[in-house]
Amino acid sequence: MNSQKSWILCCFFNFLIACVFGLLMRFMYLFPLDFLNYSFLLHAHSHVAILGWVYMIVFVLVVHFFIPKEKSQKPIYNRLFWLTEFSVIGMIIAFPIQGYALFSIVFSTMHILLSYIFCRLVWKDCSKDKSPSQRLLLVSILFMILSTFGVWCLGPAVSTLGKQSAFYQIAIQFFLHFQFNGWFILAILALFLKQFQDKIDEVKFKKFYFLMIVSTVLTVCFPVRWFIEKDILSYINALGVLFQLGAFIYFYKMLKPQIHHFKSTLDKTTKIVYSLALCSLFLKVGIQLLTIFPNLAEVSHQIRNFVIGFIHLTTLGIITGFLFGIILQNKMLSANSSTLKIGVKCFISGYILTEVLLFLQGWFFFFGEGSIPGYFQSILIFSILLVLGLILIMLSMIKLKFDDLENKLMIK
Repeated sequence: MNSQKSWILCCFFNFLIACVFGLLMRFMYLFPLDFLNYSFLLHAHSHVAILGWVYMIVFVLVVHFFIPKEKSQKPIYNRLFWLTEFSVIGMIIAFPIQGYALFSIVFSTMHILLSYIFCRLVWKDCSKDKSPSQRLLLVSILFMILSTFGVWCLGPAVSTLGKQSAFYQIAIQFFLHFQFNGWFILAILALFLKQFQDKIDEVKFKKFYFLMIVSTVLTVCFPVRWFIEKDILSYINALGVLFQLGAFIYFYKMLKPQIHHFKSTLDKTTKIVYSLALCSLFLKVGIQLLTIFPNLAEVSHQIRNFVIGFIHLTTLGIITGFLFGIILQNKMLSANSSTLKIGVKCFISGYILTEVLLFLQGWFFFFGEGSIPGYFQSILIFSILLVLGLILIMLSMIKLKFDDLENKLMIK
């Protein structure tokens, strides 16, 4: 577990860097910095958030919860973690300096190849119990491998048709869709179900599982429709969105008998974090239902605020929300630390305030009302809360490591 504490600290470090990049981008709207390229910084922010924070912390939790102890102690996991972190550090340095170019592509490619090794290891070492949470995890891994096909298409797309082509854009959207909606969300839900010790209704789980997989495959038509004007794609997406709604109705029914007992085992901070994650999840399902209406589907990707708001809803609200909940519930951070509790509340406040502002500004644009007065100043201030929250969480972790060290020395 000790090496895993270092792993978790390292993941939070990556997350902090990603948030600082995001904060710099919001700062640059008000005070342009000549020595920084905005689009390079955007690439750095998105890559480090997805591959440095979400992927890495999912790696840690999958090893902790799904790999039997004797196998998870094998040196290969530790080596693989630090090699992957090396590729993330490479991206942290390369992207802000050169954007998409030789070194950033080398490190991104290295990350994908290492993720294949991780998939192979998990598939091989996972306990053979075939529980609901494990089946969900294994299908999430298949979606992760599927998502990378989009990346391998980028080279041929650029060389044959160029970056503006529909082929290139669809390859990117294919990768993002199956990374977020396939790999990340299903892996997070698998980790969440694991917290229920798999005491769930098998029949309801099977329905949820089937509907979830089908909806994930069908809803890829939504981003494809932006580049290919075919009505059939809208109909397929609408079907996928309805399947997704059905999946989460079964998800709720499946967990309903357990919820009361589950809640009674959680402390106040963990309850807040899980509530936020579940609210964000149902909000995402609601927003995707709105894309059934053609005029709303159109503006959903044309108004940048809606796009950023939706991405943050998924990454910060759902994915990070569940991850924080699982980490807090299992006392993987110093549970009773007041610094930690303030940090988590600070982070949540930053997330909620920036989301409200992003969607509100989106609606202002939609109704032709222009900019909200002081929008850029406000979103910059609210974003500081995200960074401050993460710093406080990390400080509580570092303090815990020092306390552990002191106790060991005293014992000696």
